[in-house]
Amino acid sequence: METILLLAHTDAVGTLPKAALEALSVACTLKTALPGRLVVGLIGENTAAAAAQVATCGAERFLAVSGPDFATARYASDAAAAEAVARAAQATIVIAPATSRWNRVLPGVSLRLQGRADTHVTGVAVTEGKLTASRWYYRQRMEATFQRAQRPWVLLIDPGSQPVWQGAPGTASVETVAVTLPDASRRTTVVGLQSPPADAQTIRPDADLLFVTGAGWTKKQADGQSHVPEAERIILDFLKLSRASLGSSKSLVDLSGEGVSVLSFLTHMNQIGQTGATPRHQKGLSTCCHGEEPHAVGWRFINERRAIDLNPNCGWARGKADVLYVADAFAVMKKVTELLASAS
Repeated sequence: METILLLAHTDAVGTLPKAALEALSVACTLKTALPGRLVVGLIGENTAAAAAQVATCGAERFLAVSGPDFATARYASDAAAAEAVARAAQATIVIAPATSRWNRVLPGVSLRLQGRADTHVTGVAVTEGKLTASRWYYRQRMEATFQRAQRPWVLLIDPGSQPVWQGAPGTASVETVAVTLPDASRRTTVVGLQSPPADAQTIRPDADLLFVTGAGWTKKQADGQSHVPEAERIILDFLKLSRASLGSSKSLVDLSGEGVSVLSFLTHMNQIGQTGATPRHQKGLSTCCHGEEPHAVGWRFINERRAIDLNPNCGWARGKADVLYVADAFAVMKKVTELLASAS
């Protein structure tokens, strides 16, 4: 029988974020399918609220490492805590969300435990009584399924790839796991966090909507002139009002190398598609992007795809979008932004 450990860190308010609840749904599924024993391991400054949040998940034990030393991400303290929880649980399978915090820590922890780790896992299944994991390679164009005999096996689940665990809160009996921090952890002190203002942040992984721009925003409009400053204002106002995340096709990101006017806030971090990211938002809206294969490949994990394009025969119309609006995206988004502003 496998011992399945759900390993999660708490968020700023002491509860479990969406990515952790998605990983918990995977752990609960494996508990039934293998079958196995489920243990929940929590790490954070205060884990009481997180334990109560998932108290009814069916776990046999709740383990916790808590205190100020574990409030923020730091390799030495996170690795020591994760190792201690895994040993206390005697885990053979460790399920964790593939957050930036765990992605950089748990592969090293798996070596300390003489196990193996796989990141960016997008699916798990039990085939003939054996656990099988799957993930994508080559810019999400090839999917591989694989098994491992090595234990413990650490699986980091990509956020957005699994349903969120649904359950009522309750009361959990939490066992405290003692951790002795190495001297190396004392060399690094977290003094605070720096982040751009909310209005300047354009990449929002947890947003419901992905808004994608294309090269048409910098081209000549209906009056025969380009309006790049106005395009910037429309896009930024829409992002501010809708709280959407911003993506871009490669053609628009690379225009600066061709001496063409560009949207100043776009970087390669916003790029999606064959040579960019593959986000997992609930909905996606493409504007001035023709839906050709290099662009559309980054949309495969978007649940609902919509596009605005003047060309009724563009790639989006050929089966790549659920809904295509044949219209001038510049004019449409200008009007949408005005309506959002008046409603706010």
